[in-house]
Amino acid sequence: MKKLNLLLVLVLVLTTVLAGCGNGSAPAEKPAAEQPKGEAPDAEPEKVLADDQTLIVGTDAEPAGIDPHKSTAFSSVRITNKLYESLVQTDENMNIVPSLAESWEIPDNTTYVFKLKEGVKFHNGREMKADDVKYSFERILNPDNACIAKSYFKTLSEINVKDEYTVEFKLSEPYAPFMSYLTSVYASIVPKEVVEENGDLMQVECGTGPFTLGEWVPDNQMTLVKNPEYHIEGLPKLDSVKLMVMTDESSRLAALRTGAVHLTTLGSQNLELVKNNEDIVIKSYQSKDYTYLGFNTTIEPFNDARVRQAMSLAVDRNEIAKIVFNGDAVVSGPVPPAFGKWALNVEKNEYFNQDIERAKELLKEAGYENGFEVEITVPSAYPEVVSTAQVLIQQFEKIGITATIKQLEIGQYVEAWKTLDHQVMAGKNGSGTDPDRALSFFFNTDGSANVWGFSDETFDGLVNEGKITVDTDERVSLYLDAQEKLFELSPNLFFNAPMKYYFVRSNVEGFNPNVFNSEDLRYIQIYK
Repeated sequence: MKKLNLLLVLVLVLTTVLAGCGNGSAPAEKPAAEQPKGEAPDAEPEKVLADDQTLIVGTDAEPAGIDPHKSTAFSSVRITNKLYESLVQTDENMNIVPSLAESWEIPDNTTYVFKLKEGVKFHNGREMKADDVKYSFERILNPDNACIAKSYFKTLSEINVKDEYTVEFKLSEPYAPFMSYLTSVYASIVPKEVVEENGDLMQVECGTGPFTLGEWVPDNQMTLVKNPEYHIEGLPKLDSVKLMVMTDESSRLAALRTGAVHLTTLGSQNLELVKNNEDIVIKSYQSKDYTYLGFNTTIEPFNDARVRQAMSLAVDRNEIAKIVFNGDAVVSGPVPPAFGKWALNVEKNEYFNQDIERAKELLKEAGYENGFEVEITVPSAYPEVVSTAQVLIQQFEKIGITATIKQLEIGQYVEAWKTLDHQVMAGKNGSGTDPDRALSFFFNTDGSANVWGFSDETFDGLVNEGKITVDTDERVSLYLDAQEKLFELSPNLFFNAPMKYYFVRSNVEGFNPNVFNSEDLRYIQIYK
């Protein structure tokens, strides 16, 4: 027993000595009397807000109109998203959350009842009510208005105003993507009197969003001003946003470096140029946008699926990603990998893998053994699309197709897109928040954005069934089959979904873009 007690004493002594010596990774704590008084010397200085809370954004293109129901260009949507709002919205996890509607009930699979948030005002000062919701959707559904979301809501049979703040939607049949489509800016709520006074909203605005339209100098700049009566208290934090049109990437980068702009989007090739610049922060995410080449299938030779398939097989999509996006892009169909299980694994699809000999065989079968000439229409404002077309010229040459490029300003490009005034057209699209938007919207015979003259009964049957299928697994299977059929017929060739990069001055805080909400400026503050 004495030996045991002695051993315990020795262990305790040794432990005390070792504790006093420390472990070599940190010095022993100083006595309280030796601690420096006041603020620690390494504490960060307190941040001070800048006097001018105007965010300056370098944008790549002029908006082609700002009517939320009609304007489809990327340059327009980035504006309308800040001026207008829909009943619901999507969070970063693809969940449907409140916006102008504070709550909703779905008593059966064809009835949706929304309770509106009270006190929400349009920018003209009038309160938004259920009658405005009814008017907005009647405007969308009226074929005379040519609203882009008409095909989103073709199962919408009744819109009933139950009281000032309650509206009921009745569908003719179950429609799985209904709630998802309600999140679209194309489903924004607008005031009847402003539309009727101006004919449309292409050059004027009156939404409920966090910003209102200030000065608009065409081809130069646009200013958005803080909505002082915005229905979310304390937002937006900015006083205004000035969007400067700078079509050239190098000009936007130069302006960012000098502080002439606070925020802009640039290609990945610019990452190396700013990696050691402490004044610039990179915000990135895998986008749900994709680049493509669309065919006018109403004219020869593009009315022959074999020609379109041959051109698809001529393309090396990984080479495009490497050259155009510095490798920071994935090969993608219209339902991008960001959609998870809804996206077909395109790497296993035959039409996404280059096969020059098979491409030549198909051209020969179609009667074009010696190839042909084609003009690729591109938007000059989008350098990644122009660069994609330049790579395609080289790749198509391998199967005897001689391609040239026709660059158009964004307004002319959109008009050519709408009117099928092209042979083939390179561009980029967004996939929305539901696979039906990515597929049916662009390629269903009756799709609002089917500007390709494309129609196929099998494809239509699959996506139409997908709309009314409530079981998720069954719906996934239908849309995967629809993608297989689409790639086989190739009305569009799909290339890459790139990483999206925002280059931001380090004194700008509160900007956190994500795949389903890429440009929410409401929380931004600028510091000195």
